[in-house]
Amino acid sequence: MRSYDMLVIGSGPAGQKAAIQAAKLGKRVVIIEKALQLGGTSLNTGTLPSKTLKDTIEYFDGFARRGFPHLGAEIKRRMTLPDLMARKDEVIKNEVAVVTDQLQRNHVEIIPGLASFVDPQTLSVARPDGSTVRLRGSPIVIATGSRPRRPEAIPFNDVTICDSDSILNTKEHPASITVMGGGVVGAEYASMLAVFGVRVTLIDKRTQLLRFVDQEIMRVLDSHMRRNGVAMRLGEEMAEVVLDPRGRVVTRLQSQETVTTDMMLYAMGRRGNIESLNLEAIGLKADQGELTVNQHYQTAIPHIYAVGDVIGFPALAATSMEQGRLAACHACQVAQPVAPKILPYGLYTIPEVSAVGKTEEELTTSEVPYAVGRAFYREMARGHIRGDLEGLLKLVFHRDTRQLLGVHIVGPGATELIHIGQPVLAYQGTVDFFVHNVFNYPTLAECYRTAALDGLNHV
Repeated sequence: MRSYDMLVIGSGPAGQKAAIQAAKLGKRVVIIEKALQLGGTSLNTGTLPSKTLKDTIEYFDGFARRGFPHLGAEIKRRMTLPDLMARKDEVIKNEVAVVTDQLQRNHVEIIPGLASFVDPQTLSVARPDGSTVRLRGSPIVIATGSRPRRPEAIPFNDVTICDSDSILNTKEHPASITVMGGGVVGAEYASMLAVFGVRVTLIDKRTQLLRFVDQEIMRVLDSHMRRNGVAMRLGEEMAEVVLDPRGRVVTRLQSQETVTTDMMLYAMGRRGNIESLNLEAIGLKADQGELTVNQHYQTAIPHIYAVGDVIGFPALAATSMEQGRLAACHACQVAQPVAPKILPYGLYTIPEVSAVGKTEEELTTSEVPYAVGRAFYREMARGHIRGDLEGLLKLVFHRDTRQLLGVHIVGPGATELIHIGQPVLAYQGTVDFFVHNVFNYPTLAECYRTAALDGLNHV
């Protein structure tokens, strides 16, 4: 039996950062990873590959926005979905190398295999060669991530009926696709595939997409997706999915209508990877595939921590990284502030959406007096240079104190721009900051000053 100062199960963003942080504090750390490659879902089948596809598609689409529509159309006509996957594979290969190098430089041992609990301090690891090794240590960090839900009623074949993992390996180039589910993953794939020229039908039982997003921002995104050809079938529930004699996907709705397309992407939720952990052996219980933790990411067994997707919301790569680092610091008795309450989020749709802080809807419900300032990309010289004229940056601030309460952006580069407003909001700054500072010209960052002036003019 091998002994370590910390055992980490899973090498995704949360597990990586937990392991590296503990190693930097002088601990002997091991990561157990069941997959063939390091990096977890985020690197191999989730965040990184889907964002690479989005970025590549948006690059080609940029020719049309910059006045060369024939070039963009010609490239998209020649390229297929499998062609895009080749670019994704190259990015993943490079990032796996980076992650591996980081772990090795920090002397984190890597053991491939499937881990399960023997007792609260011992793991049994079933290795790919059929052998088993036992590892002992405390603390233990569970960072096993999540996987797409795959209901038995859906006849997945991972070629024409895929989840968000298997679509990355399909060899098909569909002319049309049904995206089942209007959450973050569904909206991202629907928007990017539509821009790539695939006819997209998005089905969701909710009557409104992404209700947690500021509704004005959401209306801009919704309008953009519809103009790009996404057919929205909201307020509809699936009754049955079958393949017709030609191999096409037929989705029958409870309204008795049918939608027939070349492919389907089923994107309705994810579930934590906990089944193989043998949690029963240590008396740890999960709820719907998720583990409950306290503010330090401790489970009901104090020396066992859980971080990342396996603890549920917000289940973002960025927040998972910080959770892993903070859990390792607490486990090693190194004082750290608790995780920040003000977190940015980004939707890698086309166009991007990003936000931090409160929405108008939340402030209205809380009866907080607020004002709004807006800046449109079409008002910025940089917007015209880039051909990005439909973006919107929106500042929400307290009407009396001018304290910044929220920043909401839709448009190319939104996930980068949000970080200008984030520290002002986190440190309780006012919109006057944007008025009394100079931004490079021409940039989209100038939207902050324009939006601040617009808001202050209203009050």
